[in-house]
Amino acid sequence: MPNDPFVDVAGLNSLGPLRYLDVRDQAAFDAGHAPGAVLVPLGEWDAAAKAPDAGFAKTAYWDQALGALGLDPTVSAVVYDSGSMTNAARVWFILQYFGLKAVILNGGWPALSGARGLPKAIAASSSGFRAVPGSGSVGLIDRQTLKDQLDGRAQVFDTRTRAEFTGEDARNRPRSGHLPGARHLSHVDLFDNGMVRSASVLRAMLERAGFGPGDHIVTHCEGGGRAALGAAAAVRAGFADVRVYYLSFADWVRDASCPIVRD
Repeated sequence: MPNDPFVDVAGLNSLGPLRYLDVRDQAAFDAGHAPGAVLVPLGEWDAAAKAPDAGFAKTAYWDQALGALGLDPTVSAVVYDSGSMTNAARVWFILQYFGLKAVILNGGWPALSGARGLPKAIAASSSGFRAVPGSGSVGLIDRQTLKDQLDGRAQVFDTRTRAEFTGEDARNRPRSGHLPGARHLSHVDLFDNGMVRSASVLRAMLERAGFGPGDHIVTHCEGGGRAALGAAAAVRAGFADVRVYYLSFADWVRDASCPIVRD
């Protein structure tokens, strides 16, 4: 089973060499951050991931972007955001997809800000980094591949709100609803008092939603963040075959040949 994508503050000392990656905005970072933390330009990364001329296949971009943070495969990246953990999950997914060790700080900055005795971040690596797409435990899936796998091979995990799933919240689009056969579990239900739930609780929730052992799970949301968080939760729950449809429903709905149902 893949390693747990989440770490509590108490578990930081067990990670070995680490670097803190802050996924908040500049003002929040300036007001206080983990010792030695580096600010991640998430807006740039997300735009690159979704750009037709870049995406996840343009490894030269990711070599530079990830290398600029001083990361290498010997170091664990501890990623935190303001507490929603959706932005931290985006960064976690990207890092692990390209072959870096990464964990999401459970609870985000609120859990970290008052902690004492935090392990220090090591100095930035100067050895450079070469991205290897698909080398992480959680893979990436595109629209056409997912469309082909709706014959039962893919078990779709929709992490959006219930209103988005039913189509009541159409996001001002002419088509709304969900993918055929999708199972729904909103990302907000993955939390308890600001923390992602334990592995056993998540496992029970996902099983009640209809997922079973050996399932090929594909997560999606509207634009990547909640999908990444759902994938991390599925891995924490013990599912080993997990993929992220990072472009998500915003991409799916643009293609009129992609089926959408309302029920």
